[in-house]
Formats: sequence, C-alpha cells, structure tokens
Amino acid sequence: MRDLRIVFMGTPDFAVAILEALINAKFNVVGVITAPDKPAGRGRKLNESAVKKHALEHNLTILQPTNLKSEEFITELESLKANLQIVVAFRMLPKVVWKMPKYGTFNLHASLLPDYRGAAPINWAIINGETKTGATTFFIDEKIDTGNIILQEEVRISATEIVGELHDKLMHIGSKLVVDTVIQIEQNNVKTFKQPEIDEKPAPKIYSDTCKINWNDSLKNIYNLIRGLNPYPSAWTTLINNEEEIKVKIYDIKKEYIEHKHKIGLIVTSKEEIKVAVSKGFLIISSLQLAGKRRMESKNLLNGFTFSENAMMQ
Repeated sequence: MRDLRIVFMGTPDFAVAILEALINAKFNVVGVITAPDKPAGRGRKLNESAVKKHALEHNLTILQPTNLKSEEFITELESLKANLQIVVAFRMLPKVVWKMPKYGTFNLHASLLPDYRGAAPINWAIINGETKTGATTFFIDEKIDTGNIILQEEVRISATEIVGELHDKLMHIGSKLVVDTVIQIEQNNVKTFKQPEIDEKPAPKIYSDTCKINWNDSLKNIYNLIRGLNPYPSAWTTLINNEEEIKVKIYDIKKEYIEHKHKIGLIVTSKEEIKVAVSKGFLIISSLQLAGKRRMESKNLLNGFTFSENAMMQ
C-alpha cells in the first residue's frame, strides 16, 4: 500500500464535490491549488473561488499562483512533497508541474474521452443532442485531454435534461470515479489504456456568440442549444418589439412540431404562453429574462408586458 500525499487542483463548484469526496475518504490532501481571488460585483470586492472557500473550511494549505511556471510557485509546490496530483476543472498545467509527483498527475474530465475534449464538454454533449456521456479519469500528458485513460463511467442524457442537471449528475459520478482512481493508485493496481487519436467531437470554450440563437436553424437544434446552456451561460436572442430592441435570455422551453405559415422568429402569445415560430413548428418559452430584469415565468411576464402584433425574435 502506497502512502499518498495529494495535491488537489481546481476552481469551480464542480471541483468542490470531488475535493469533499477525497476528504471524506480520509485521503491525505496536503495542498490545494486554485485560481487567484478576483474582483467581482459593483464594489469590486475580491471573490474567492468555490474550491478556496471549501479548502479554508478544512484548514488545507492553499496556493493561488498567477503563473504556473514561476520559480516561486514551483518551489512552494515542491515543498508540499506531494506524490500524486489531481486536477479537476483547472488550467492547463506546464510539464514541470504535471511531471513533478512520483505517481503522476491525473485529471477528471466530464465526458467519455476521446469525445468532447476541451473546456465545455457538458454543454456540448447536450447542444449536439447526445443521448449519453460520462466521466473519465486519465493521466495528463503534453496535449489537452489526450492522456492514457484510467477509469470511465457512462451516464444517459434524457431528452429534456438541461446542462445544470447533467452537471450535477456528472459531479457526483466524477467524485466516486476519482476516489476509485486514487484507491487503485494507492494499491499500485492501475491499468490504463491509450486513447484513440480521433477528435471528431470537440468541446471548445463557450463564448457569447456560441449562445446566440439562430431561429433559422431546425427546431431540434434550437431546443438542444437552449437546454445545453440552461442555466449557465444561457442562450440569448434579441426581441424586436415595435421600435425597441431587447436582449433576452431563454431558459425553460418545450417544442411543438406543427405546420404553420408564420414568418420565422414571429412571436405568438396567449394568456399564459410565449411561442416563437420556427421551421416546422414552434419553440414554447416557459421562462426567460429580459435585459435588466429578473428571470421569470412566461405567464408572469405576460401579466405586465405587451408584445406588439409583429414582435420578432432575431
């Protein structure tokens, strides 16, 4: 049995659950590496990462480097005498860092590699209409998400699942997968396999342009885009209402396949429903957020907001 000294690297909420699972499993976490504090909000108050807040609760040693190649950081990292590093939703590591520990550095990725290598695997799986995805642990190498695979677990994606739900599901599955991986390393019982070099389904970073709805696309693709971005970072469009242009974020939706002769993007409303005409049907909007307003149910918006007869989504 190996005596493990673990350094954990991560930043967002997704990584917190994995760090908590390691602590609960009584592994020796000797240090946590996370992003530097960032100014946020109107007061520009420094905001700590979710992982930092959790690490502070457990009195763990915390490092927050701005430069992962700096001599100061490398010296501090070496002083922790870790023999295993675990990376979850963090930055790309330089070789000097991931090669440091005796038993290697492994990463948890929220997809079934080699599919969806990149920054946003959970979003892209839903945007692309996948019916399954999963989580993978693998040893880091020079490229992004290409190292030898240790463990994988598959999960189904339901036809109505949104990215927030899938995120939480993969977070819990990933926690167990990381613990199982550490147990294998601890017992010197790891069996890895090489990834295929194919890269047919990338998962690049999501930008604002990625989130803009193209109403000329198919109903299926629009539906998948919106649920693949709900609740964050959220799909958006521009509402043209009389002479006014309003940015609108769209969240909960349904789809209705029916022939119609409306112009693409036209808004059709009833007392409780907002529908947008698309090719071969309508997108029914259940919740949305107008710029400068809070998110609300469509029926509540319709109580106080008037759509013009020719109102359009563009």
